[in-house]
Amino acid sequence: MMILITGGAGFIGSAVVRHIIENTNDSIVNVDCLTYAGNLESIATVSDNERYHFVQADICDAKAMVDVFEKYQPDAVMHLAAESHVDRSIDGPAAFMQTNIIGTFTLLEAARAYWLTLSEDKKSAFRFHHISTDEVYGDLEGTDDLFTEETAYEPSSPYSASKASSDHLVRAWQRTYGLPTIVTNCSNNYGPYHFPEKLVPHIILNALSAKSLPVYGDGSQIRDWLYVEDHARALYKVVTEGKVGETYNIGGHNEKTNIEVVQTLCSILDELRPISDNPAFASSPFTHYSSLITYVKDRPGHDARYAIDASKIDKELGWVPEESFETGIRKTVEWYLNNENWWKRVLSGEYQLERMGGE
Repeated sequence: MMILITGGAGFIGSAVVRHIIENTNDSIVNVDCLTYAGNLESIATVSDNERYHFVQADICDAKAMVDVFEKYQPDAVMHLAAESHVDRSIDGPAAFMQTNIIGTFTLLEAARAYWLTLSEDKKSAFRFHHISTDEVYGDLEGTDDLFTEETAYEPSSPYSASKASSDHLVRAWQRTYGLPTIVTNCSNNYGPYHFPEKLVPHIILNALSAKSLPVYGDGSQIRDWLYVEDHARALYKVVTEGKVGETYNIGGHNEKTNIEVVQTLCSILDELRPISDNPAFASSPFTHYSSLITYVKDRPGHDARYAIDASKIDKELGWVPEESFETGIRKTVEWYLNNENWWKRVLSGEYQLERMGGE
């Protein structure tokens, strides 16, 4: 297949690009406008492959999207491009409305116009796979409930509201126009190449630099954690085997409080990069990274608990995560310890100064 991936230079998108190029014979056209969170260095290992193509373009640019469909004639779309950081959505919601809602609408219209030109065989085989989040469901009461594909939407932040809106648009285009769409909603991802503003890399890199480790509120918020490479496998499974019109929840079966995640990261760092071997702590009295934990004012509208019921994708498509939280989080810490050049260039902004050219 030729797969059009939007946001393929982002965290999850780059994992999908790497997975497809390294494990299948499919080709990719990666469409990314390279905002601050887009980093072509995250796909440097596959960018020279003849099956990989890159186009720097904004999904809100209707003409650019039409041109991409006409030139590359994709058999499927995997739509990952999105603004995704809750704190940024609280401080500046306009960009989230533009990219997540208007961008999805623009892409849907370009896909629909292209899809209508296809032969009947190609038209029935075409897929528009929209990748979303479990945050559209709001939060859960107690400790036993799980988000299912039938859970009502109750988004809490500008980010989750914009993603809920995009989900509704995708389903409406399937219902009204017959466009063959599929939606997936995933839990919190973590793993290699994660932009440092998110919890896991932020804690790792702050710890290595002897900076405070901020935890919202009392750290009791619960999330289900999904290793990004497991997610990439699931997304490819859905776009190739999923049923049109269906929704699939993708989770890691790993519920942890935020403070548990932070303490686990500190413990692994204590083992793999002891403070005694870290020059950043040369004059520090601390002997354990957990001494850097500080509790800060809670985020407005902070959801208490997310937890995914991923039984449908297991039952219908045979996908289950390969990584436990313990194995995945250790791999993640090891990756950051072994790839200082990548994250130092991100923190310094150098990665934005040396953009590679697209087609």
